[in-house]
Amino acid sequence: MAESVDGHRNQVRRLVLHGTRGVVSRCRDFTTEALTDWGWLPAETAEERERAEDVLLLVSEVVTNACLHAGGPEELVLRHAAGRLRVEVADASPVHPRMRVTRSPALPGGHGLMVLERLAVAWGSEDKGSGDGAGKVVWLEVSRPSPPPWGRRRADPS
Repeated sequence: MAESVDGHRNQVRRLVLHGTRGVVSRCRDFTTEALTDWGWLPAETAEERERAEDVLLLVSEVVTNACLHAGGPEELVLRHAAGRLRVEVADASPVHPRMRVTRSPALPGGHGLMVLERLAVAWGSEDKGSGDGAGKVVWLEVSRPSPPPWGRRRADPS
């Protein structure tokens, strides 16, 4: 694992995907395992638990959008460094997501990008690299609410 400029470890997990059947639950399970390994889970506070649940919801949203609008995701990449998580979902469609005209929350569908807008620190999409074929990568970033357990300082008992 490489170190970032500020000395924190950069950790990356990749999951290659095919088709759409069961892919959302596979991506959620994969993300849960990574969050556990990186100390986001089990959560010690309500805020930490909510943030981890937000991450799983966001993964579900971007993977579902790839299934509905792009023939399915090709790869899920999780990048963790310095208390920030970047989620990337690659697909074969060259069409980038765009916000729709605001819809009534009572109507089904069409709310995925609004969820990203509210829960992610940042999100966007970019064309895949020229050597990766046609398509795009939809990404989002979420920050950790507090340091991992091994990075917390204990109070001095004296």
